[in-house]
Amino acid sequence: MNLYAASWRNCSGPCQLGPRWSLLTIAFGGTPDTMPLVEESTLPADPPLTVPLVVIGNGPSGICLSYMLSGYRPYLSPDVMHPNPILNSKLEEARHLSIVDQDLEYLSEGLEGRSSNPVAVLFDTLLHPDADFGYDYPSVLQWKLEQQNYIPHLVLGKGPPGGAWHAMEGSMLTLSLGDWMELPGLKFKEWIAGKRRNIKSDRATPDEIASYYKQYVKVMGLQRNFVENTYVTSVTKLYRNQEDDQLENPSPKSLPIDPAAEPESMIKRNWEVSGYQRAADGSHLPFCLFTESVALATGTFDSPARLEVEGEHLPFVYHSLHDFEVAISKGKLCGSADHVLVVGAGLTAADAVLSAYNNKLPVIHVFRRNANDSSLIFKQLPKNLYPEYHKVYHMMCTQSYTTATPQHSTYISYPEHCVLSLMPDKKCVLKGASGLKVLKFCAALILIGSNPNLFFLKEQARSIGHIPNQPITCKGNPVHINPYTFEATKEPNLFALGPLVGDNFIRFLKGGALGITRCLEVRQNKKKLNVERDDVDGIA
Repeated sequence: MNLYAASWRNCSGPCQLGPRWSLLTIAFGGTPDTMPLVEESTLPADPPLTVPLVVIGNGPSGICLSYMLSGYRPYLSPDVMHPNPILNSKLEEARHLSIVDQDLEYLSEGLEGRSSNPVAVLFDTLLHPDADFGYDYPSVLQWKLEQQNYIPHLVLGKGPPGGAWHAMEGSMLTLSLGDWMELPGLKFKEWIAGKRRNIKSDRATPDEIASYYKQYVKVMGLQRNFVENTYVTSVTKLYRNQEDDQLENPSPKSLPIDPAAEPESMIKRNWEVSGYQRAADGSHLPFCLFTESVALATGTFDSPARLEVEGEHLPFVYHSLHDFEVAISKGKLCGSADHVLVVGAGLTAADAVLSAYNNKLPVIHVFRRNANDSSLIFKQLPKNLYPEYHKVYHMMCTQSYTTATPQHSTYISYPEHCVLSLMPDKKCVLKGASGLKVLKFCAALILIGSNPNLFFLKEQARSIGHIPNQPITCKGNPVHINPYTFEATKEPNLFALGPLVGDNFIRFLKGGALGITRCLEVRQNKKKLNVERDDVDGIA
């Protein structure tokens, strides 16, 4: 890791920092004079204070991006043909080049898949050819580590690598097949074979996936890029683009680059990233650093969507399955004859129904759609692979309030109903086509999705979505990006990948890592070329 990729800036005012080498200490797990891989004599007297890229979020999106930025390059495997003849012909034209060094727009043209981002579809079909047609073809790629292509970066995460997977309930099975959850270079089946005694299902538990991602970072040698227990509180734009430079009143935060600086240190300070790291004793260690580019890989798990109704803040109302499971484990719901109220018609709501059922708790299930709505996720899941979800869906269709007796049923659904309010005496008011209903419950789970929490950006990034001045959501208003570079169209040097750009399945988020890596490598090569030209001009 280049030294300038691990420097902190001493701040005045609210951002009071410790020694200059604080970030190096965190990144390498030691003090400046005891850090592995770095000799004290190699430390420059005044190292530059800018890292080329800061990745916010250490889930699978951030991990995959770090893998490719670390110099791992995908090539077409020898003696392999892609089942798509047109794509195969294109790949053969430049077999000697890595996919990162090829024209992604050209390769993506004409491909179709379950992502709206063409590079995501491209990368997925290279890793899992014709997977959506039920085939289990091997990947047509082989990976090579080319250390000369390493791009210095830091990946900041609140917990261990794996992100939100470490906070998910561990007994449920993932929606995707285990192979689709894997990252490049480490086969999930081979990894899990050493962990399980009996492999009956192609699906995995969140605990297994979280362990896989954490181990992946170690196996691939990516630890030096990751900083755990780090909370970003502010990402501020510093460097002004050419249009801004033409304004009469330049920004007081503009940071001109010293023209006498060494070429390798002449990195634009486009962004200031600040926050704190939580120490083992619970104290907060503030940090502040500069970066040329920022990649948002936060996912959407941080901020559960809310009904915005009266009483939603009450202590017996939960917005995550994990919190509900904790309440059960603490005995808070033992002995209650009242139903658990579950609101939502997605897979997380189905998981809550199953959890309540397994704990012998009766359920009232409320959702806005008709049970036969073709857009329900259950309609898209094969019964043989997802029997537990089809069990819930069968109950949704057959055990509605019109056919069951509420006080004696262990499960009753209220399709085409919405919650108007939740009361302190544990009663809820529902509204449906037939009017209002008042029902008793012992606990409520509001599981209607989640939204990204981008509070650290100006106006919570409302300016960079497809719909201006609206909150970023993974479905209705994802970040508007260049489809081949994953750079925000309205904010240069700000990248986004994963759920933030609509790629909710791990199969597809890897395309963001490919697009961003190619974009940064192209820019890096242009800089090198410009420096070489300047040197030649100087000699001449």
